[in-house]
Amino acid sequence: FVPKQYENMYFSWMRDIQDWCISRQLWWGHRIPAWYDEAGNVYVGRNEEEVRKENNLGADVALRQDEDVLDTWFSSALWTFSTLGWPENTDALRQFHPTSVMVSGFDIIFFWIARMIMMTMHFIKDENGKPQVP
Repeated sequence: FVPKQYENMYFSWMRDIQDWCISRQLWWGHRIPAWYDEAGNVYVGRNEEEVRKENNLGADVALRQDEDVLDTWFSSALWTFSTLGWPENTDALRQFHPTSVMVSGFDIIFFWIARMIMMTMHFIKDENGKPQVP
């Protein structure tokens, strides 16, 4: 982190990390990929077609998609690799990820940068399975 003082801001936030409600009740955004049947069962998938196929649900089973959307910082946290073709192992992903410089404002270190590091370490691993940092 440059200037160095912002490194402490990041680690301070990470030491006192709190639960994060990732859903929002908005009319726009990335919809939460969860569907409910009339009995209250929850099914998760990329889309309704996948949910039906993976769970052997016929057309006679009524499904309702969750109406909430993901918090903007959730989808933004995927930015460093989703823009490079992830989840496929594309040439762009191999060439540009991880990066050596990330320019950002100090005011979103704990909103965006911390979450971006967390998501990258979870989803992106090197050939030995070691988590990568953006």
